[in-house]
Amino acid sequence: MKGIILAGGTGSRLRPLTGPLSKQLLPVYDKPMIYYPLSVLMLAGIRDILVISSPQHSGLFRGLLGDGSRLGLRIDYAEQDSPNGIAEAFLIGADHIQDEDVALILGDNVFHGPGFSQLLQSAVAEHEGCTLFGYPVTDPGRYGVGEVDAAGRLVSLEEKPLRPRSNLAITGLYLYDSEVVSIAKNIAPSDRGELEITDVNRVYLEQGRARLSRLGRGFAWLDMGTHESLLQAGQYVQVLEQRQGERIACVEEVALRMGFITREHCLRLGRSMAGTGYGDYLLDVASRFPAPAG
Repeated sequence: MKGIILAGGTGSRLRPLTGPLSKQLLPVYDKPMIYYPLSVLMLAGIRDILVISSPQHSGLFRGLLGDGSRLGLRIDYAEQDSPNGIAEAFLIGADHIQDEDVALILGDNVFHGPGFSQLLQSAVAEHEGCTLFGYPVTDPGRYGVGEVDAAGRLVSLEEKPLRPRSNLAITGLYLYDSEVVSIAKNIAPSDRGELEITDVNRVYLEQGRARLSRLGRGFAWLDMGTHESLLQAGQYVQVLEQRQGERIACVEEVALRMGFITREHCLRLGRSMAGTGYGDYLLDVASRFPAPAG
């Protein structure tokens, strides 16, 4: 499965923080925002990733992530000239996807919860058609909303409904088969001229090939589109990291635990940031990681 991180847009709701700087490069406590969606794709076992950003910010992402080899990944880049809807990512990324399944994640989303890696890997292994992830919220009218029947089957999808049929918001993580490219090419733009992801998802639903995986109690999904939500996400990460002594979305640690890089490579990465809390954490993680047998 290929991966796409959509990190475009203007970040207008976060001005003056944004402008010359992409929203997805802002700090969320101790690391750049894009580390959080990147770590999700990595936890799913995905190593071939396309980062889509605005033209003025593309060089900044390249400077941060490079070609991905330091994390055992392959990272490529593409540009979205203007924010024309989430589904445009499949048109921009068509050459990246080719005939493979693809996971799309929004660059301003944080996912965290017990057993998340296992949930992701199971979803990837069992994936057919379209897999969405639903999360219960108190204000579903702000989101795309999924309705399920008594058996847990997805039966309807609505975009920001005035009278939501459920409280299950569709999060910014989506799994698709390769047909998503042709489906995105054939949907009509919305009144705002955007290619809506909900319209893509409805096609799969009408074909009987869409399912919803619920992220339930004990799980956190955060969308960092405003100053308030950005601050809340940083505080959430800070509290958990300081209480538990483990870092959320530490991409070097994820790469090590997923087998993308070796213990020795992780030690080198830690030494390159020696004297910082982040670097010292990496050194500690790598030093305690089991050495290869033999």
